[in-house]
Amino acid sequence: MTYRGFTLIETIVVVTTTALVFVTLGLLLTYFYKTNAYTLEQSTAVGQARRGVEDAMRYLREASYASDGSYPIKSVATSTITFYANVNSSTAIERVSYRLQGNTFYRTIATPTGNPLSYTNATIATSTVAISVVNGTSTPIFRYFDSTGTELSSPVNISKISSVRTTIVIDVNVNRTPVPFTLSGGATLRNLNDQL
Repeated sequence: MTYRGFTLIETIVVVTTTALVFVTLGLLLTYFYKTNAYTLEQSTAVGQARRGVEDAMRYLREASYASDGSYPIKSVATSTITFYANVNSSTAIERVSYRLQGNTFYRTIATPTGNPLSYTNATIATSTVAISVVNGTSTPIFRYFDSTGTELSSPVNISKISSVRTTIVIDVNVNRTPVPFTLSGGATLRNLNDQL
């Protein structure tokens, strides 16, 4: 019985072929990530916005009178809203604001402090709800409706608001496909017993 090992030429061919396969796989992965980076970035932005819109609608449903007795809705506009809600299950009612600044949509939560509770020196926490927001003037982020479902026109009478609809349009790069992604949500305000 004769045992025969690889010759030097055979070893070089196997090593070269293996290296070529790994280099080709590396190049294919790099190409995939470069060509699909936009899609991955867009899907990340949409996922973040979806979670933010769901939270906003949940907090709006629970809007209630503030710790200092203020009406549940403080101020509204097409790209901002400020209201009071218990967002962290504490005894204090927080002041919650959503606002669009540039292409970033923010949430600010002000927790009242002191005895009696006051929003004057409140603890403030701001977080990003969505990035790459491209809502135009024809697509307001917030729309307000009365108890009959009729949209309230500007200037909005806060005491007439019964429900809020939110629409956020996300587009990481307006010059590339896919088309912008639109997220919508709605909330009927539950804790408005007495209208002003």
